[in-house]
Amino acid sequence: MTRCGVVALAGKPNVGKSTLLNALVGEHLAIVSPKPQSTRLPVVGLLTRADTQFIFTDSPGLLEPEYKLHEAMRAAALRAIADAEVIAYLHPLAAYPAPELASVARLEKPPRAPVVTVYTKVDLVPPSDRPTVRPSDQVVSAVSGEGLDLLLDALRAPLPESPFHYDPDAMATQPMRFFAAEFVREAAFELLHEELPYSVAVEIDEFREGQEPVYIRAVVYVERASQKGIVIGEGGRTIKAIGQTARGKIEALLGARVFLELHAKVLPKWRRQISSLKRLGYVG
Repeated sequence: MTRCGVVALAGKPNVGKSTLLNALVGEHLAIVSPKPQSTRLPVVGLLTRADTQFIFTDSPGLLEPEYKLHEAMRAAALRAIADAEVIAYLHPLAAYPAPELASVARLEKPPRAPVVTVYTKVDLVPPSDRPTVRPSDQVVSAVSGEGLDLLLDALRAPLPESPFHYDPDAMATQPMRFFAAEFVREAAFELLHEELPYSVAVEIDEFREGQEPVYIRAVVYVERASQKGIVIGEGGRTIKAIGQTARGKIEALLGARVFLELHAKVLPKWRRQISSLKRLGYVG
């Protein structure tokens, strides 16, 4: 009998959820950035291994909301926890021990699904300094691959017996439009400094796959006119660099050449307005 179910990757911002998802699936799906709070919407990655299909949900970090976008991100993280068959609760090994997930997520009661505590970034801790974790806990490095097979074994055990929900060869459930927007935003995180990436949102205006190269037109939104000037850069250099970086990521996932056209526009205070968050797909 096959097993199949949803595994939520949960934890505070910047504990390595997106890096772990990419390592488990074997494909760059989720935004990875040293800056915290880069994941705004859950990214769903699929791994089918022998008789088991894992449906991994990389959810936003559990944070204290400061504005409407944060509230939407926290709500998405809590939904992922509530909907999961198994919860992989991530915490850096260097910050051992992990507090209880219920306290980090401010849950009124423990989650319904079983919780597997996963200590991440083990490659950053010298072997002599590594604490002794409980036998039920997992210790992994998404960078070196250490502990990933043992983690999959631990996550498989509580998954329900079920037919596969997706084609065994599939790696993701979301459309390429979603990933195209995310990769433009990831490039913005890489190339823009300080707080500016947090004011960036991306919307795909047009996505034409039935041609070579694939044509994508996207809008990079910021909150103020001064930010728009920074995103464009002198002579358009910055937005061109964002486009080149994003195009490479999109082409790698799509397996085809891409023509990516970017435009910068101002959407005032979009992080704080429900109407803008709905338009950008951050709330339901």
